[in-house]
Amino acid sequence: MRLPLVVGNWKMNTTPAQAEAIARDLVARLRDVHNLEVVLAPPFTSLPATAGVIQGTPLRLAAQDLHWEDRGAYTGAISHFMLEAVECTYVLVGHSERRIHFGETDHVINRKIHAALRGGLRPILCVGEEEAEKNSGRLREVLIRQIERGLDGVASSSASRLAVAYEPVWAIGTGHAATLQDAAEAHRIVRQALEHLLGEAEAFAVRILYGGSVTSVNASGFATHPEVDGVLVGGASLRSEDFAAIVRAGW
Repeated sequence: MRLPLVVGNWKMNTTPAQAEAIARDLVARLRDVHNLEVVLAPPFTSLPATAGVIQGTPLRLAAQDLHWEDRGAYTGAISHFMLEAVECTYVLVGHSERRIHFGETDHVINRKIHAALRGGLRPILCVGEEEAEKNSGRLREVLIRQIERGLDGVASSSASRLAVAYEPVWAIGTGHAATLQDAAEAHRIVRQALEHLLGEAEAFAVRILYGGSVTSVNASGFATHPEVDGVLVGGASLRSEDFAAIVRAGW
């Protein structure tokens, strides 16, 4: 069985002091959690503060993005080496907000996946359709394209380091999560695409998460469905009580 993975994406929120306070509260609330991985993804400036709090606990650290090169003249960018130095284990790649607001293409996302794998990071590839694509029946087409292009050239031997987050763009920040049935359908499409790329046995090891208006109310439904290996949580992850309830939803 795949170990469930619950990730809190804090997006462009928290100063280092605020991040430290949230992390301390979560460590206290989740000290006895086992049989799943809990990951916090603060902004770059709050990574060291969060790392200092969660060191030696079951919680792990993720970055929200990285650059595709190891080093160089890329003002404002962060490399995998820098993230590894502040004890990141995971990194989000291709979040829909990066695609929409920063113009990231599948090609750019693929280069970032390879950069993460060159180093010691575990990339979480984010995929998902926009509302118009959903309404026009293009879900399968969009997900397969994003998976195939995002993971182009990735060796099957790297499968155990990968995770994929299905995050329908129309559900993010709207308060309207996908139904369990819709999420399960999308997860099956993603799994089939992974099998085609990596091989059936290798693809089985890849965890597929649901993201998009996850709350302490709907998390239990996702937690009990065999197609869903965890969740990528946005706004609710900034509220310690809510995020702890999602972690304890029954994974």
